[in-house]
Amino acid sequence: MSEHLPPEALDEWADALREKFGLSAADVPIALILDLAGDVARGVARPAAPFSAFVAGLVAGRQGGSPEQIADAVASVSELARSWHAD
Repeated sequence: MSEHLPPEALDEWADALREKFGLSAADVPIALILDLAGDVARGVARPAAPFSAFVAGLVAGRQGGSPEQIADAVASVSELARSWHAD
């Protein structure tokens, strides 16, 4: 088994997750989450990216979990990460 998911397999993995948990494409915004991970990795630290994605999902879920609430939670975490070490 490979340690890394090839880029072309990401959609297949996302489809499997959606099917297993009854989610729609709007429930699993791949590009939004990858952007979040990049913002956190650059603004805070690389290991903080998965943890931060989890927190964004937790916050969005507690607020109702709509696509808009997901986007708002991700935007809040990204904003915090981008300003983390700003002078």
